[in-house]
Amino acid sequence: MGHLDHAAYGWLTPALSYLMASTGAALGLRCTVRALAATGPSRRNWLLTAASAIGTGIWTMHFVAMLGFEVTGTEIHYNVPLTILSLIVAMLVVGAGVFAVGYGKRRGRALVLGGLTTGLGVASMHYLGMAAMRLHGAVSYDPLTVGLSVAIAVVAATAALWAALNIESPVAVAVASLVMGAAVSSMHYTGMMAVAVSVSPSDSVLPGATAMQFVFPLAVGLGSYLFITAAFIALSPTADERAASASARRPGEHAVAAH
Repeated sequence: MGHLDHAAYGWLTPALSYLMASTGAALGLRCTVRALAATGPSRRNWLLTAASAIGTGIWTMHFVAMLGFEVTGTEIHYNVPLTILSLIVAMLVVGAGVFAVGYGKRRGRALVLGGLTTGLGVASMHYLGMAAMRLHGAVSYDPLTVGLSVAIAVVAATAALWAALNIESPVAVAVASLVMGAAVSSMHYTGMMAVAVSVSPSDSVLPGATAMQFVFPLAVGLGSYLFITAAFIALSPTADERAASASARRPGEHAVAAH
Protein backbone atom coordinates (compact mmCIF):
# COMPACT_ATOMS: atom_id res chain seq x y z
CA MET A 1 0.00 0.00 0.00
CA GLY A 2 1.28 3.47 -0.86
CA HIS A 3 1.59 6.08 1.87
CA LEU A 4 -0.94 8.88 1.31
CA ASP A 5 -0.12 12.47 2.17
CA HIS A 6 -3.19 14.72 2.07
CA ALA A 7 -1.32 17.94 2.87
CA ALA A 8 2.08 17.78 1.21
CA TYR A 9 2.40 21.59 1.49
CA GLY A 10 1.27 21.76 5.10
CA TRP A 11 -1.77 23.89 5.88
CA LEU A 12 -1.49 25.89 2.63
CA THR A 13 -3.75 23.73 0.43
CA PRO A 14 -6.36 22.95 3.14
CA ALA A 15 -6.59 26.67 4.01
CA LEU A 16 -6.84 27.79 0.37
CA SER A 17 -9.39 25.09 -0.44
CA TYR A 18 -11.52 26.16 2.54
CA LEU A 19 -11.32 29.78 1.33
CA MET A 20 -12.50 28.72 -2.15
CA ALA A 21 -15.38 26.65 -0.74
CA SER A 22 -16.50 29.47 1.55
CA THR A 23 -16.24 32.08 -1.23
CA GLY A 24 -18.31 29.96 -3.61
CA ALA A 25 -20.90 29.32 -0.89
CA ALA A 26 -21.10 33.02 0.00
CA LEU A 27 -21.62 34.06 -3.61
CA GLY A 28 -24.15 31.29 -4.20
CA LEU A 29 -26.16 32.20 -1.12
CA ARG A 30 -26.15 35.91 -1.92
CA CYS A 31 -27.25 35.21 -5.50
CA THR A 32 -30.02 32.88 -4.29
CA VAL A 33 -31.25 35.52 -1.83
CA ARG A 34 -31.28 38.06 -4.69
CA ALA A 35 -33.11 35.57 -6.91
CA LEU A 36 -35.88 34.99 -4.37
CA ALA A 37 -36.50 38.75 -4.26
CA ALA A 38 -36.59 39.03 -8.07
CA THR A 39 -39.04 37.97 -10.77
CA GLY A 40 -38.93 37.01 -14.43
CA PRO A 41 -35.59 36.78 -16.26
CA SER A 42 -33.81 38.47 -13.36
CA ARG A 43 -34.59 35.54 -11.04
CA ARG A 44 -33.34 33.06 -13.63
CA ASN A 45 -30.11 35.01 -14.14
CA TRP A 46 -29.41 35.23 -10.41
CA LEU A 47 -30.01 31.48 -10.03
CA LEU A 48 -27.66 30.73 -12.94
CA THR A 49 -25.00 32.88 -11.28
CA ALA A 50 -25.61 31.09 -7.97
CA ALA A 51 -25.19 27.67 -9.60
CA SER A 52 -21.99 28.68 -11.37
CA ALA A 53 -20.55 30.23 -8.19
CA ILE A 54 -21.31 27.24 -5.97
CA GLY A 55 -20.20 24.72 -8.60
CA THR A 56 -17.00 26.63 -9.34
CA GLY A 57 -16.24 27.09 -5.64
CA ILE A 58 -16.70 23.41 -4.87
CA TRP A 59 -14.65 22.27 -7.88
CA THR A 60 -11.83 24.72 -7.11
CA MET A 61 -11.88 23.65 -3.46
CA HIS A 62 -11.50 19.99 -4.45
CA PHE A 63 -8.62 20.43 -6.85
CA VAL A 64 -6.75 22.98 -4.74
CA ALA A 65 -6.89 20.38 -1.95
CA MET A 66 -5.71 17.73 -4.44
CA LEU A 67 -2.61 19.81 -5.20
CA GLY A 68 -1.45 18.71 -1.75
CA PHE A 69 -2.28 15.03 -2.30
CA GLU A 70 0.70 12.76 -2.86
CA VAL A 71 1.21 9.00 -2.93
CA THR A 72 4.62 7.57 -2.10
CA GLY A 73 6.07 5.59 -5.00
CA THR A 74 4.09 7.12 -7.87
CA GLU A 75 3.38 10.37 -9.66
CA ILE A 76 -0.21 11.55 -10.08
CA HIS A 77 -1.65 12.78 -13.36
CA TYR A 78 -5.21 13.78 -14.27
CA ASN A 79 -7.34 12.82 -17.25
CA VAL A 80 -8.25 16.19 -18.79
CA PRO A 81 -11.71 15.36 -20.25
CA LEU A 82 -12.86 13.71 -16.99
CA THR A 83 -11.58 16.62 -14.94
CA ILE A 84 -13.51 19.09 -17.09
CA LEU A 85 -16.58 16.82 -16.94
CA SER A 86 -16.44 16.95 -13.13
CA LEU A 87 -16.70 20.76 -13.31
CA ILE A 88 -19.64 20.61 -15.74
CA VAL A 89 -21.44 18.04 -13.57
CA ALA A 90 -20.92 20.22 -10.49
CA MET A 91 -22.51 23.23 -12.18
CA LEU A 92 -25.39 21.33 -13.79
CA VAL A 93 -26.44 19.28 -10.76
CA VAL A 94 -25.96 22.14 -8.31
CA GLY A 95 -27.94 24.29 -10.75
CA ALA A 96 -30.82 21.79 -10.67
CA GLY A 97 -30.90 21.99 -6.88
CA VAL A 98 -30.74 25.79 -6.82
CA PHE A 99 -33.52 26.11 -9.40
CA ALA A 100 -35.66 23.65 -7.40
CA VAL A 101 -35.44 26.04 -4.45
CA GLY A 102 -35.75 29.19 -6.56
CA TYR A 103 -38.95 28.10 -8.32
CA GLY A 104 -40.41 25.61 -5.84
CA LYS A 105 -43.98 26.43 -4.77
CA ARG A 106 -43.75 24.48 -1.51
CA ARG A 107 -40.60 25.53 0.30
CA GLY A 108 -40.26 22.43 2.48
CA ARG A 109 -40.46 20.05 -0.44
CA ALA A 110 -38.24 22.29 -2.59
CA LEU A 111 -35.63 22.42 0.18
CA VAL A 112 -35.47 18.63 0.53
CA LEU A 113 -35.30 18.12 -3.24
CA GLY A 114 -32.79 20.93 -3.74
CA GLY A 115 -30.58 19.79 -0.85
CA LEU A 116 -30.55 16.19 -2.04
CA THR A 117 -29.81 17.15 -5.65
CA THR A 118 -27.12 19.67 -4.74
CA GLY A 119 -25.49 17.31 -2.23
CA LEU A 120 -25.37 14.49 -4.76
CA GLY A 121 -23.89 16.97 -7.25
CA VAL A 122 -21.11 17.83 -4.79
CA ALA A 123 -20.39 14.14 -4.18
CA SER A 124 -20.52 13.34 -7.92
CA MET A 125 -18.02 16.08 -8.65
CA HIS A 126 -15.69 14.77 -5.96
CA TYR A 127 -15.68 11.16 -7.11
CA LEU A 128 -15.53 12.08 -10.80
CA GLY A 129 -12.48 14.18 -9.95
CA MET A 130 -10.98 11.18 -8.15
CA ALA A 131 -11.77 8.95 -11.14
CA ALA A 132 -9.71 11.35 -13.27
CA MET A 133 -6.55 10.46 -11.31
CA ARG A 134 -3.93 8.43 -13.13
CA LEU A 135 -1.16 6.76 -11.11
CA HIS A 136 0.98 3.62 -11.03
CA GLY A 137 -1.30 1.40 -9.00
CA ALA A 138 -4.92 0.74 -8.11
CA VAL A 139 -7.26 3.00 -6.10
CA SER A 140 -9.88 1.49 -3.82
CA TYR A 141 -12.47 2.98 -1.46
CA ASP A 142 -14.00 2.05 1.88
CA PRO A 143 -17.77 1.96 1.16
CA LEU A 144 -18.85 3.12 4.63
CA THR A 145 -16.60 6.17 4.55
CA VAL A 146 -17.78 6.99 1.02
CA GLY A 147 -21.38 6.80 2.25
CA LEU A 148 -20.53 9.11 5.15
CA SER A 149 -18.96 11.65 2.77
CA VAL A 150 -22.10 11.64 0.59
CA ALA A 151 -24.31 12.12 3.66
CA ILE A 152 -22.17 15.09 4.76
CA ALA A 153 -22.52 16.61 1.27
CA VAL A 154 -26.33 16.30 1.32
CA VAL A 155 -26.64 17.73 4.84
CA ALA A 156 -24.28 20.60 4.01
CA ALA A 157 -26.14 21.45 0.80
CA THR A 158 -29.53 21.33 2.53
CA ALA A 159 -28.29 23.59 5.34
CA ALA A 160 -26.90 26.07 2.81
CA LEU A 161 -30.16 26.22 0.86
CA TRP A 162 -32.13 26.58 4.10
CA ALA A 163 -29.93 29.57 4.90
CA ALA A 164 -30.65 31.05 1.47
CA LEU A 165 -34.40 30.70 2.08
CA ASN A 166 -34.43 32.01 5.63
CA ILE A 167 -31.50 34.40 6.06
CA GLU A 168 -31.21 37.80 4.40
CA SER A 169 -28.71 39.63 6.63
CA PRO A 170 -25.27 39.85 4.94
CA VAL A 171 -23.57 39.03 8.25
CA ALA A 172 -25.73 35.93 8.75
CA VAL A 173 -25.06 34.85 5.15
CA ALA A 174 -21.32 35.27 5.76
CA VAL A 175 -21.50 33.05 8.85
CA ALA A 176 -23.57 30.47 6.95
CA SER A 177 -20.99 30.53 4.15
CA LEU A 178 -18.15 29.79 6.58
CA VAL A 179 -20.14 26.87 7.97
CA MET A 180 -20.90 25.65 4.44
CA GLY A 181 -17.21 25.94 3.52
CA ALA A 182 -16.26 23.87 6.55
CA ALA A 183 -18.89 21.25 5.69
CA VAL A 184 -17.74 20.96 2.06
CA SER A 185 -14.11 20.69 3.18
CA SER A 186 -15.13 18.02 5.70
CA MET A 187 -16.91 16.11 2.94
CA HIS A 188 -13.77 16.27 0.79
CA TYR A 189 -11.37 15.06 3.46
CA THR A 190 -13.83 12.42 4.65
CA GLY A 191 -13.97 11.15 1.07
CA MET A 192 -10.16 11.18 0.94
CA MET A 193 -10.02 9.10 4.12
CA ALA A 194 -11.91 6.41 2.19
CA VAL A 195 -9.07 6.14 -0.34
CA ALA A 196 -6.44 3.40 -0.37
CA VAL A 197 -3.80 3.03 -3.07
CA SER A 198 -1.95 -0.16 -3.96
CA VAL A 199 1.18 1.06 -5.75
CA SER A 200 2.69 -0.87 -8.67
CA PRO A 201 6.06 0.78 -9.36
CA SER A 202 6.68 1.41 -13.06
CA ASP A 203 8.88 3.52 -15.32
CA SER A 204 6.13 4.00 -17.92
CA VAL A 205 4.86 7.50 -18.59
CA LEU A 206 1.47 8.20 -17.06
CA PRO A 207 -1.26 9.55 -19.38
CA GLY A 208 -2.92 12.87 -18.70
CA ALA A 209 -1.53 16.10 -17.24
CA THR A 210 0.11 16.84 -13.92
CA ALA A 211 -1.72 18.99 -11.39
CA MET A 212 0.63 21.93 -12.04
CA GLN A 213 0.26 21.63 -15.82
CA PHE A 214 -3.53 21.61 -15.90
CA VAL A 215 -5.35 21.75 -12.57
CA PHE A 216 -3.43 24.68 -11.09
CA PRO A 217 -3.94 27.09 -14.05
CA LEU A 218 -7.63 26.16 -14.26
CA ALA A 219 -8.09 26.59 -10.51
CA VAL A 220 -6.45 30.03 -10.68
CA GLY A 221 -8.76 31.02 -13.56
CA LEU A 222 -11.88 29.84 -11.76
CA GLY A 223 -10.74 31.47 -8.53
CA SER A 224 -10.41 34.76 -10.42
CA TYR A 225 -13.94 34.24 -11.77
CA LEU A 226 -15.23 33.90 -8.20
CA PHE A 227 -13.65 37.15 -7.09
CA ILE A 228 -14.89 39.02 -10.18
CA THR A 229 -18.37 37.66 -9.47
CA ALA A 230 -18.03 38.84 -5.86
CA ALA A 231 -17.26 42.36 -7.09
CA PHE A 232 -20.26 42.26 -9.46
CA ILE A 233 -22.62 41.19 -6.67
CA ALA A 234 -21.22 43.78 -4.26
CA LEU A 235 -21.77 46.58 -6.81
CA SER A 236 -25.18 45.36 -8.04
CA PRO A 237 -28.09 47.12 -6.27
CA THR A 238 -30.52 45.01 -4.29
CA ALA A 239 -34.28 45.03 -4.93
CA ASP A 240 -34.76 47.32 -1.90
CA GLU A 241 -32.11 49.73 -3.18
CA ARG A 242 -33.74 49.84 -6.63
CA ALA A 243 -37.13 50.46 -5.05
CA ALA A 244 -35.70 53.26 -2.90
CA SER A 245 -34.04 54.82 -5.95
CA ALA A 246 -37.30 54.65 -7.90
CA SER A 247 -39.18 56.27 -5.02
CA ALA A 248 -36.59 59.04 -4.81
CA ARG A 249 -37.03 59.83 -8.52
CA ARG A 250 -40.83 59.99 -8.42
CA PRO A 251 -41.17 63.38 -6.59
CA GLY A 252 -38.88 64.99 -9.17
CA GLU A 253 -40.87 63.44 -12.02
CA HIS A 254 -44.12 64.73 -10.50
CA ALA A 255 -42.62 68.20 -10.11
CA VAL A 256 -41.61 68.28 -13.80
CA ALA A 257 -45.05 67.06 -14.82
CA ALA A 258 -46.69 69.85 -12.75
CA HIS A 259 -44.73 72.53 -14.60
